[in-house]
Amino acid sequence: MIRITTSVVAALLAVNTAGAAAGETRATEAVRAEAREILRASVAMQTSEGRGQVPVLAEYLAGKFKAAGFAAEDIEIRPHGETASLVVRYRGSDRHAKPILLLAHMDVVEARAEDWERDPFVLVEENGYFYGRGTADVKNEVALISTTFLRLKSEGFVPSRELVIAFSGDEETVMETTRDLAKHLAGAEFALNGDGGQGVLNDQTGAPQVYFIQGAEKYYASFELTARNPGGHSSQPRADNAIYDLADVLEALRSYQFPVMWNDWTLGNFRETARVTPGPLGEAMAKFAADPRDATAARALSASPQLVGKIRTTCVATMLRGGHAENALPQAATATVNCRVFPGTPVEEVRSTLQRLAGEKVEVKLIGEPHPSDPSALRPDVVGAVTRAVHLNYPGVPIVPEMAPYATDGSVFRAAGVPTYGVSSLFIKGSDEYSHGLNERIPVASFYAGLDYWYSLLTQLGGSVH
Repeated sequence: MIRITTSVVAALLAVNTAGAAAGETRATEAVRAEAREILRASVAMQTSEGRGQVPVLAEYLAGKFKAAGFAAEDIEIRPHGETASLVVRYRGSDRHAKPILLLAHMDVVEARAEDWERDPFVLVEENGYFYGRGTADVKNEVALISTTFLRLKSEGFVPSRELVIAFSGDEETVMETTRDLAKHLAGAEFALNGDGGQGVLNDQTGAPQVYFIQGAEKYYASFELTARNPGGHSSQPRADNAIYDLADVLEALRSYQFPVMWNDWTLGNFRETARVTPGPLGEAMAKFAADPRDATAARALSASPQLVGKIRTTCVATMLRGGHAENALPQAATATVNCRVFPGTPVEEVRSTLQRLAGEKVEVKLIGEPHPSDPSALRPDVVGAVTRAVHLNYPGVPIVPEMAPYATDGSVFRAAGVPTYGVSSLFIKGSDEYSHGLNERIPVASFYAGLDYWYSLLTQLGGSVH
């Protein structure tokens, strides 16, 4: 695991942003209109699993790039079953320089229109927000990155190194297109992930508080816990019952906590976030950052659903099935347990812990293939460029390292050897965070500010030749 010393973190967070930075030209109304139209069209396409609409979105975006003058051989739609991924190469002047990848995903989680206050697949602008499925996760970034490519092309920009869009098509489910992209684009210098990191607005005032740059993620691993039994007639109940045996294990899992863990991304995060977090929770963050062996601070952080994942591996039951008839004793009962595993923890260690909790009566089996990844190194060029880009619209906001307690496409690229940084343009209140939920929305002002952000970021890191 890569270690980042406190002194390095402090130095990077103090990046000098005085003076004019590359790419500070603001987006015109025409550029804003283009971005809004791409967002509108993207939201209208129901790109959740099984609907076959991801290829339609990929074709729509490919048409935009072709019309802007990108060569046909630089635009690639990679089919994968009912979904697809999209690769767009913005050729650079130095063909020997390693490219920079730009990540986002075109798929979304399902949305039941009858449950929403507005049609989830119609972009609605209301009271300073854009509403619609995918507006926050992450069709906003798909639209912003795409529009920035179109804008740069129209201006005759030639990067010094190749910039490559890599939009996946099943990030919300099995990430097979992501793994394909990671193999296809291996050898990149690094990746900028629009589906990680982000800025935080104060819930009461709306003032910008902090920006998180993400350089590490927990990885995703699911297990099936199965209790088996010969069964029998329900008129002759016995103490040995598959459902009861499974229930005992789930009760043990509910009370179990994995050991406290930390790395420099999490300690740096708590150290800086404590300064803008009032009350006991902020105090616990500061104490944990100063001494992660402080058991009282760890207990306070573990009590928060938003923070427990930053200090421990977590496992939670998410699905149940069992029995075969209402008048028969169950022959099997199975629970799916989803774990978010702290970087550096082997998946077998997690499985063994679950098996120990389950005992001999319940079998624990890993589902699928996890993709553990170590944290990326904090690069001064990336942190500096992100800092300047953020400060265009949010001057002075602290840039803080973060380890995400969940997994995105970034975890797959890190596992493939591509350092990856979550650098979403979004600034949002915690109370407005509805990704995966009802009435998903983002601030309109934040969306348009993202155009300036991505333009600055790409012209800085991509270099400029006119």
